[in-house]
Amino acid sequence: MKKNTMLIVALSIVAVLLLPRSIHAQDDKEKDILSESEKAKAEFIKTDPSMSRLFGESYGYAIFPKAGKGGLIVGGGGGNGGVYEKGKEIGTAKMSQLSVGAQIGGQAYREVIFFENEEALDRFKDNKVEFTGQVSAVAVKSGVSKNAKYTDGVVVFTQNINGLMAEATVSGQKFEYKAF
Repeated sequence: MKKNTMLIVALSIVAVLLLPRSIHAQDDKEKDILSESEKAKAEFIKTDPSMSRLFGESYGYAIFPKAGKGGLIVGGGGGNGGVYEKGKEIGTAKMSQLSVGAQIGGQAYREVIFFENEEALDRFKDNKVEFTGQVSAVAVKSGVSKNAKYTDGVVVFTQNINGLMAEATVSGQKFEYKAF
């Protein structure tokens, strides 16, 4: 009985000592994602200065600073990003992507999803947003965001970082939101 009590005390001490480290590691990961998201936002605005209006006027946005995809007939991809409501950080999100069709190569890119209103952002936060063939992303170049039109409360922009991918595919993106 005394050995069991000593074991429980020892395990409790180890748990107490390790718990702050795991919480701190998670905080560091979130800080890195948000820091990279801010850098990606600056790159989007640098490429198309008119995007600053979308960042300022949209109800919210999710920005994935470094997403990647690759494939040979079947492909996949994903990335992590920051989620903002009225310009304030509210959480992080994970994006995963699956595609099937004629494709070859690999690509790293940035992606930003703007939410026109609270309802659109709430659908995202409730993990009810999935993109399929109906929603297409616009490749960012100077002036392209001036004529941006929301579809079902969202508009999506991508910016190539590096790589080359040729594809004619059916694909979809799924998101998992995590609040702070």
